[in-house]
Amino acid sequence: MSQPAPPLATIAAALRRERERAGISLAELARRAGLAKSTLSQLENGTGNPSIETLWSLGVALGVPFSRLVEPPAPAVRVIRVGDIPRLQADQADFAASLLSAGSPHTRRDLYVMELEPGQPRDAEAHIPGSVEHVVVAAGRLRVGPAGDYVDLGPGDYVGFPGDVPHHYEALEPGTWAVLVMEHR
Repeated sequence: MSQPAPPLATIAAALRRERERAGISLAELARRAGLAKSTLSQLENGTGNPSIETLWSLGVALGVPFSRLVEPPAPAVRVIRVGDIPRLQADQADFAASLLSAGSPHTRRDLYVMELEPGQPRDAEAHIPGSVEHVVVAAGRLRVGPAGDYVDLGPGDYVGFPGDVPHHYEALEPGTWAVLVMEHR
């Protein structure tokens, strides 16, 4: 599968929109997210290359779901072909996530496909308060859950756990992939 670049123009517009909605300066958002102001400026100008970790930090600092930063406005009928799915890569793990559908302000859920390979696990920071993650493994084997409370899953297995605490994703077999539903309360 090809790896389209992250949706930089969408991310830039969303960061600017959400920062202005929150009424905070570029410097203040950078401080809250633990980023350099220059990095955030590049992202808002569409010239940066954000990782999943950077976008999650910005979402938490803004108090918005990750999806609000990467999802373009959707038409009434939306088809995403497998080769056209924008993929965001993790910095420190062989982990990629593709947002398939973001929840509206009324549904507050996001749908992702995650692809993972054995090696460095993905240790995720806490998301916005009230987040719950629902994971169904489609292929391979996955170790997942809140820090210290991991479960091992195989194809067809489901787990739900709090996403507002640090949590862990680790592929136990090559070619592991899963569907993730992020619920935001």
